[in-house]
Amino acid sequence: MNILLVYPEFPETFWSFRHALRFIGKKSVMPPLGLLTVAAMLPKEWNKRLVDMNIQPLTHKDLEWADYVFVSAMTAQRKSTREVVAMSKSAGKPVVAGGPLFLSEYSDFPEVDHFVLNEAEITLPQFLRDLERGEPQCIYTTDQYPDLSLTPIPLWELVDMRRYAEMCIQFSRGCPFNCDFCNVTAMLGHVPRTKSGAQLVAELESLYAAGWRGDIFIVDDNFIGNKRILKKEVLPAIIEWRKDKPAVTFQTEVSINLADDDELIDLMVRAGFTTVFIGIETPDEESLVECSKVQNRGRDLVANIRKLHRAGLDVQAGFIVGFDSDKPSIFERQIRFIQESGIITAMVGLLQAPAGTKLYERLRKEGRLLEGFTGNNTDFSINFIPKMDLQTLIDGYKRIVETIYSPEAYYERVRKFLSEYQPPKFVKPKIKLPELKAFFRSIYLLGIKGSERLEYWKLFFWTLFRRPSLFPKAITYAIYGFHFRRVFESYKQ
Repeated sequence: MNILLVYPEFPETFWSFRHALRFIGKKSVMPPLGLLTVAAMLPKEWNKRLVDMNIQPLTHKDLEWADYVFVSAMTAQRKSTREVVAMSKSAGKPVVAGGPLFLSEYSDFPEVDHFVLNEAEITLPQFLRDLERGEPQCIYTTDQYPDLSLTPIPLWELVDMRRYAEMCIQFSRGCPFNCDFCNVTAMLGHVPRTKSGAQLVAELESLYAAGWRGDIFIVDDNFIGNKRILKKEVLPAIIEWRKDKPAVTFQTEVSINLADDDELIDLMVRAGFTTVFIGIETPDEESLVECSKVQNRGRDLVANIRKLHRAGLDVQAGFIVGFDSDKPSIFERQIRFIQESGIITAMVGLLQAPAGTKLYERLRKEGRLLEGFTGNNTDFSINFIPKMDLQTLIDGYKRIVETIYSPEAYYERVRKFLSEYQPPKFVKPKIKLPELKAFFRSIYLLGIKGSERLEYWKLFFWTLFRRPSLFPKAITYAIYGFHFRRVFESYKQ
């Protein structure tokens, strides 16, 4: 059996880093972990190939080889997914589909032959048994959550790691919190399910054995959902494994209550974590109450962020405008908060209501839902009727992103971060050829040709004289800013 696994193309988004990746000669941030894991669950005797359309196009030759086409996608990949399904059916190939897009929208894809929904550890074996009997069904779904000890090591051999900026693994699924706009708990539950320390280290060792020596993103929606196992087992195991592997570093997503736990911060930094993404959402307490963001309430959020910066963790963060409680003053408040906090990578988006969330159900009952959920909350679209005047909301949102990613405000924020940040002694990254190429490209594209050249050179010399050890980081952030400006400029066109 020849199985072609296809990952559709993402549109240009905030997190695609497409414009930044060109500086280091990479095609995509990371490979499709879900499809690589599914590939490892298929019979060993089957032949498998992966086409990540963010790296290479899907060709008729690929389809001619295949007996089945397996597609996994997120909502933002909807357009490319339709093209993949159409090409596959035109070539006479049966399509098996799964992933978040199909979980909520499978009825919109009548051409797909088989839907393997929810978590594959449960539904994929059911499909494979029926397929072996010659009686595969159309839809496989479950309301059960699998034990992650069942999850195999991803089939890394299917990807060319040289094309990616970082690799990715998963430690846990589920989140203990209940933010009303988030569909994570609807898909994966409230009780975090985890892998053991030994299982996670085995996955890390498999990546290292495959030749990876760089950054690894742990894709959990909340890595610290189960603190006990992290402190007792997982982080000590990573620390021990990483002793002779200083080039390996980690990024992940956490909740702001990480700032309350000094022991956990210390263990994460010692384990090689350098970056954490946190859903800050809003500095407005009334809006935090509205969306049930209990973990963010009653805090000095700026102090929490600075604490993490001083500990050696670069905080990236998500922000949202469009809550019912938001007043027109929220736009300036968000700008002030982002600038004061020194959060360089600040993803500000309009509130969206994904299917399956409490927010979606409330808005549906109120008759406020609209068509057109894109899965991308930074593209100036919104899928419900807001309480605030829509044009006021859109204009205010545009003002935020135009301000915080203007060269003056952005580079000021980079300097603020660099002045507070304390690099961890447990991380000793080496400058490699791609980074050197990126440095010289930044001089040409940002320092000579770029509209931000004055700010670029101010940061260049400020860092050289004041924080020379952080000079590579300063150049990296300058390149990030170039990407963010390009993305938001493309959305406005």
